Amino acid sequence: MSLRILVLLLIALLLPACVGQRLQPRPDQITSSPLTFAVPKVEQRVLDNGMRLYLNPDHELPLINFSLMIGAGSIGEPAAKSGLVQLYAAALRSGGAGLLSPQAFDDKLEGIAADLSVSSGSYSVSCGLSLHRADLESGLAVLSDLLRRPRFDKGRVELARRQMLEGIRRQNDEPGVLAQWQLRRALYGDHPLGRTPSLDSVEAIDRQDLLDFHRRYVLPNNLWLAVSGDFDPTEMELLLDRLFGDWPLQPFELQNIPPLTAPLEPVVLALSKEVPQTTVLLGQRGITKDHPDLYALRVMNFILGGGGFNSRLMREVRSNRGLAYSVYSYFQAGRRLPGLFVAGCETRTATVDEVVALMRAEMRRISEEPVSDEELEVARESLIKSFVFAFEDPHEIVSQAMRLDFYGYAEDYLQGYRDRLAAVTSDDVLGAARRHLQWDRQTIVLVGEHMDQEQSSERFGLPVAGLPEEN
Repeated sequence: MSLRILVLLLIALLLPACVGQRLQPRPDQITSSPLTFAVPKVEQRVLDNGMRLYLNPDHELPLINFSLMIGAGSIGEPAAKSGLVQLYAAALRSGGAGLLSPQAFDDKLEGIAADLSVSSGSYSVSCGLSLHRADLESGLAVLSDLLRRPRFDKGRVELARRQMLEGIRRQNDEPGVLAQWQLRRALYGDHPLGRTPSLDSVEAIDRQDLLDFHRRYVLPNNLWLAVSGDFDPTEMELLLDRLFGDWPLQPFELQNIPPLTAPLEPVVLALSKEVPQTTVLLGQRGITKDHPDLYALRVMNFILGGGGFNSRLMREVRSNRGLAYSVYSYFQAGRRLPGLFVAGCETRTATVDEVVALMRAEMRRISEEPVSDEELEVARESLIKSFVFAFEDPHEIVSQAMRLDFYGYAEDYLQGYRDRLAAVTSDDVLGAARRHLQWDRQTIVLVGEHMDQEQSSERFGLPVAGLPEEN
């Protein structure tokens, strides 16, 4: 082969690659189509006895997941027996059911590789069940026994009580936990939302209290059940009707939700703990889910301290000053009563005053000056994208639909969520911050070294109160 022919062959081989490289667009030339997204539909049905069903079939894996809500929680506990619903949830799960002793009940679940959990909250008790499709009927029969024929074995009730008491004793060793419940106590007072179970209140609960709670509130017309996974909706409804349909609808009184009293005067609460970092929390009461400033406050909070490294608090306290590894804020939209606004971090004892001053300054600034167009755009886009990603998991989709119905959200809440966020303006953020951020009237909680020293009321411009160390 002559040299001329060899050169021509090499050119022929290399030319397409060169052309392909020239055709590759630069990053700034790449465009993408707008994100299109529709809120997934969840099928809702109601059994004749009032039990509400939320169904979202997904056949990717041969698994089925259940989430159930009982419409009563710790919000209705008497103060003298705070912790009753938490103990109820633990004893319900561990105390056996139907003809099965506690150990036999656990063995039954283990035999079908099913996972069953029970937890408590302010407004509900929640049960979760996960199993293989082949074990659907036997798994649901176990759940039916748990709800309709719980045993509350005396030994397991006492074991759950001892575990709760030990948890209460240990929580005083966790600065973050200690600070959080002290803040709630300061902001909600003696309201159930401000209470934490104590050694005395848990000791005062007896087994009959658990039986009474179950009898009063665990009724088919006070249950919400979400199901996702490998099933046919019609077949699932028929199976649930067979297992639960003969459980008669019964009249009952909704759990009483005590109204909140007027907000308490803000104070500084200081507790000394031998820990390397001082926990700092600033807090006040927030809003409910129906407040017209909800979306503006979500955008405001993202810019202030909820957006991670995009937030002002993180940038000022950590990035610019190096005073804390993490600093944050959140604005809770209470589902039935006002939630809390909290800003917090951990810092050295020597820099506590500086950090509090910086956090207050950023809250004041966002209440007095409009946010920038760039901050506004980043916040809105980030919140909208995180909303979309929340619908990736089939069970989270159906569980969310159940929770929204349980708490009485508007029917178009999800459908209009992105548009309402996108419509928030800089003026909206400024107005909401001015109306709600009480930057100089927030309760301050400090848990760290040398926090038991006598402090003057002028330190933060608030009265100083001590924190009881024992629960």
